[in-house]
Amino acid sequence: MANETKKRGSLEVICGSMFSGKTEELIRRLRRAQYARKNVASFKHSLDKRREIEYVSSHDGNKLSAIATDNPKLIRQFVTENTDIVGIDEVQFFSAEIVDLILELVNDGKRVIVAGFDLDFRGIPMSCMPVLLALADNVTKLKAICMRCGKEARFTQRLTNHKPAKFDDPLILIGAEECYEARCRDCYEIDKQTNYTALARKYEKQQLDA
Repeated sequence: MANETKKRGSLEVICGSMFSGKTEELIRRLRRAQYARKNVASFKHSLDKRREIEYVSSHDGNKLSAIATDNPKLIRQFVTENTDIVGIDEVQFFSAEIVDLILELVNDGKRVIVAGFDLDFRGIPMSCMPVLLALADNVTKLKAICMRCGKEARFTQRLTNHKPAKFDDPLILIGAEECYEARCRDCYEIDKQTNYTALARKYEKQQLDA
């Protein structure tokens, strides 16, 4: 009898700016899977301390039990042979090792759904997200509503002490009074524009050197 081919899983990426509904969409898909009696394992990066640490929580108040960690290897330990679907929120905060872990899960037949920012507050593609977006079987790019003019928004505006953050500010600020708004391209403010051509050349060089 011929050997059975192992069924591969899939990777779904949900991305967008702040307040675009990324976590809400992740919770919706995971809940729907639970209703279908699928075995779901949910995770979030432990850096996200805005709400209850033991839940994936949306701005609308919806939540789902989750394991908080900053270690991709810990996710592997909690995913068993019986796990059908793996959900990961705030995936952009994980180290680059999360990519190999996700691909391993997909090759093991898991449906993996991740949510995160595609761009940081400077408008630069964030950490592992460009790779995950390129490898995804399905990409959902969500938009918010601009908190200034009401148009569709795809940028995250960081405000520090009520003023637009500087381009050279650290990605993560500790002890500063900061908040975020969704902004459209016209209302988005930054003191220095990203050189996307130079960024593309950097990615190109990394690919040639690989």
